Amino acid sequence: MSRVLTYREALREAIAEEMERDERVFVMGEEVGHYQGAYKVTEGLLDRFGAERIVDTPIAELGFAGIGIGAAVCGLRPIIEFMTFNFSASAFDAIINHAAKFRQMSGGQFSCPIVFRGPNGAARQTGSQHSQCFEGIYGHFPGLWVVCPSSAADAKGLLKTAIRSDDPVVFLEGERLYGLKGEVPEGEHLVPLGKADIKREGRHVTVVTWGLGVPVSLAAANQLSARGIELEIIDLRSLRPFDLDLVLESVKKTNRAVVVHEHWPYGGTGAEVVLRIQEEAFDWLDAPVARVAGIDVPMPYASVLEESVIPTADRVVQAVRRVTYTS
Repeated sequence: MSRVLTYREALREAIAEEMERDERVFVMGEEVGHYQGAYKVTEGLLDRFGAERIVDTPIAELGFAGIGIGAAVCGLRPIIEFMTFNFSASAFDAIINHAAKFRQMSGGQFSCPIVFRGPNGAARQTGSQHSQCFEGIYGHFPGLWVVCPSSAADAKGLLKTAIRSDDPVVFLEGERLYGLKGEVPEGEHLVPLGKADIKREGRHVTVVTWGLGVPVSLAAANQLSARGIELEIIDLRSLRPFDLDLVLESVKKTNRAVVVHEHWPYGGTGAEVVLRIQEEAFDWLDAPVARVAGIDVPMPYASVLEESVIPTADRVVQAVRRVTYTS
């Protein structure tokens, strides 16, 4: 049975259910307890689980990320919340040089079951230091799973699976998606890591996207459907590794592809997806793969400029017209 929840409510439900299921699970981060979470994902959890399992920290990301990694190696299952993933830059050494490498450097003797979660990408007028996307950065490092849900149901199912994973998961939540509503199954709802989902079936162009790119692409699909162009929208959900098999299956059906993402175009996840499509499905392509990305500049503060930087449905429509050779 499903109910309608917001994206943030689905995340909160996932955390609460896993904390009830497994006493080793705890949450640590800035303002997660008494303030109820900067984005209210942890609202009510302090009263429910107490200060030993909902742990407020100082503004010291490297410190509490390191404590979480140590706890994970010693058998607990921490959920480390960054108030924004921009602040995870302060904990970069702990994440990429320790969490990501424990299993390999110990010859498999140790695992590091930890989730690093928090808002990723642009909010609204939070400035260039608080509006960056980190999937391309963390996706570069072997040893990390990287996840980016676009819907409330996926937010719950992926987070529950991430908490149960025996490896570190970077869980990137869409900063503009917290209020998004959708149907969410009650109780045990798990979404496997590494598996994409077809959010809309179509036959003319494959759109590969994730996070904020999904609602943007769905809006573009509605516009194009009225003109007889049907998009097949694939939500990767997991970015490292990503579900190449489903992507190729779709591209071989439609013969055209557009990759849509919020982060910068240079050296990011979108570039990797484009490359893999052209390497593995070149003979099926009737047009070069197109890409719609965030504009390659630090995020402006002014709202009108911010909206011009983030991918829009109109830009997706233009890209689809290019690959279908329509005006």
